[in-house]
Amino acid sequence: MATAGAFGAKFVEVRIDSDLRLLRVARVVQVIDGGRILNEKAATSQIIGGTVGGIGQALFEKTETDPGTGRIANATFGDYLVAVNADIPDIEVAFVGAPDPATLVGTKGIGEVGLVGTAGAIANAVHHATGRRLRSLPLTIEQLLD
Repeated sequence: MATAGAFGAKFVEVRIDSDLRLLRVARVVQVIDGGRILNEKAATSQIIGGTVGGIGQALFEKTETDPGTGRIANATFGDYLVAVNADIPDIEVAFVGAPDPATLVGTKGIGEVGLVGTAGAIANAVHHATGRRLRSLPLTIEQLLD
């Protein structure tokens, strides 16, 4: 019997203020089938950490290239934007499902399931809030105001 990977559903709520030119994630809820969860606190932290990375990917992270040299122009953390504590809303995580019968302990790997799909869920929330479908990352208020 082949093992099944972890999977889940992500629900995101955004707030958009065109006057202040802000696009913020207001709430994230994730429901994850991770098989048997051995340590719920550590597993929840893993999902939250991936979600923070997904918020950064969706709203901040962009590699800038110097057109004259072809070198990366924002190669340091001083120049490269990432999500910080103030950018992160409350993140709710719930685990569902049963132990995986194909593994000895019933676990599934949840290492990346918190990150994968988060940027897409944020883009879908922006679409739901505005009617505009944004197809490139990072999502910016400028893309919405064009």
